[in-house]
Amino acid sequence: MSAWELPQSLTVGNKEWNIRSDFRVALDILKYFGDPNYEEDEQWMICLDILFKDFASMSPKLYQEACGKARWFLDLGEEKTEETQSPAFMNWEQDAGLIIPAVNKVIGKEVRAIPYMHWWTFAGAYMEIGESLFSQVLSIRQKKQKHQKLEKWEQEFYQKNRSMIDLKKRYSKEEKQKQKELLALFD
Repeated sequence: MSAWELPQSLTVGNKEWNIRSDFRVALDILKYFGDPNYEEDEQWMICLDILFKDFASMSPKLYQEACGKARWFLDLGEEKTEETQSPAFMNWEQDAGLIIPAVNKVIGKEVRAIPYMHWWTFAGAYMEIGESLFSQVLSIRQKKQKHQKLEKWEQEFYQKNRSMIDLKKRYSKEEKQKQKELLALFD
């Protein structure tokens, strides 16, 4: 496949499998990868079921290869290793309200109103986000994670917008239940 093409299928087990390539599908998959209520193997099965149109007819012998191809697709055709993984500075769900306006600005229209946009097109626009509220939030998050000093205006912005800037920890149902039980002890 050339860099000038957008994949609509992935080769698994020497067969072309049609995929759902719209950006909303990819974001839905990424949501499950961030959900602590699912084990990693469950997240991958959900990913394959969502991504591959005919997943139900895929042999379980092909699942591992299919996971590799799904990762390649979600990573925009790049082979990523553990060394290339960076710490999380953003969360697609939490930051959606910041990302969409910034991507809209790059694309020049409301992307949610477009019936179909390939994941790689959306991600390309995401990577081109320039000066925006989202880029300010990311900059402050990066500085905070690296324990770097914030500029005075960044400190003020952070104090006024903590809920927007701080990445929220997601808890599994079991963790939430344990927290409730612990709080009940203090009532």
